[in-house]
Amino acid sequence: MQKVRDDQDLAAATELARAAAVTEAEADYVGEHLGMAMEDERLATHLFTCLHPGYVGWRWAVTVVRAPEQTEVTVCDVVLLPGPTALVAPTWVPWSERVLPGDLGVGDVLVTGADDLRLIAGLTGEDDLETAASASPLTGFWELGLGRVRVLSVVGRDEAAERWYEGEMGPAAAMARSSTNSCSTCGFLLPIGGPMGQLFGVCANLIAPADGHVVAMNYGCGGHSEVVLDPVAARAENATDELGWDHLDLTEPDLSDDGQVPGDLTGAGISDETLLAAGSVLEVADAADAADEADAGDSDPPALDTQLGVEEGQGDTDK
Repeated sequence: MQKVRDDQDLAAATELARAAAVTEAEADYVGEHLGMAMEDERLATHLFTCLHPGYVGWRWAVTVVRAPEQTEVTVCDVVLLPGPTALVAPTWVPWSERVLPGDLGVGDVLVTGADDLRLIAGLTGEDDLETAASASPLTGFWELGLGRVRVLSVVGRDEAAERWYEGEMGPAAAMARSSTNSCSTCGFLLPIGGPMGQLFGVCANLIAPADGHVVAMNYGCGGHSEVVLDPVAARAENATDELGWDHLDLTEPDLSDDGQVPGDLTGAGISDETLLAAGSVLEVADAADAADEADAGDSDPPALDTQLGVEEGQGDTDK
C-alpha cells in the first residue's frame, strides 16, 4: 500500500485540533500534542495526551480534513482512543464461547447451536430403519437415534473421549499414577456399550473417588477389588508351662548332738539365737521318732517327752 504524503496544511492545524478537543472535554484534561498521522489524502488525525485520572494512557484523537485545492482545514471528529499502555477491557467474546464446564446451575438453560459440530441428524423415520441398521456398525434403536432429532457425531465423540481420557478419571491423574492396579481388572467396573465401551467404563465402588463416574480402563485407585493384605506372622501369646518342674533341695541340715550346726551355716551370717532355736526343734523331732520306734503299738503320741524337749530347748535358747 502506497504511503500517503504528509499534508502541510493539516499539519499546521494543531491549535485547531486542540481547541476541538478542549470543546469536547475540558482544558484540564487535554495534554501535550503527541503527533499527527495521515489517514488518507487530505485527511489526518492529531493525538493529544488525556489527563483524565480515569483514562490513564488514553489519547484524544482529533481528525481534520481539507477539500481538494483548498487550504481551509475543518474538524471531522473528536474521540478518545486507548494508547499502548491504556487499561482496556478484554476482547469481547460471545456468551456461547464464555460458558465453561461447571457454569450451568440449577434452573439454567443452555442453548445448543443449530450448527454445532458435535451433533448430527438422528434417525427419525421408521421407513429407513432397516437400511440404517444394516449400514451402521451400531446396533439397537437407541444407538441409531430413533426419535432423537440429533445424535452424537464423530467430532463430538472424539472430543468427549479425549476430554475423559485426559481428565481426573484418566491414566494421567495422580490417583492413577499412584495405583498398581487398573480398572480393567477391577470387579467394580461396569462396562458400557457403544463405541466408548472398549476404552471406558463406569465405577461402582462406593469408597472409590470415581464412584458413579466414567473412568478409563487404565485408570486405577486404591479401592481395587483384588487388593489383598500381605500375610503376616501370627501374634505371639503368653504360654504357661504346666509340665516342667524345677528341683528344690528340702533336706534338713545334719546337726551334731551338742546342738552345734555345720560351719557352712554359721558362716552364712545367721545369728546364734536362730541356730540354737533350729537345733531345739530338731531335737523335738528326734525325740518323737525314738518314741515311735520304742512302742510301735502305742497309738498315743509321746506328748510329755515332746513338751519336755521343747522346754529344754527354750531354756537353752534363753541362756
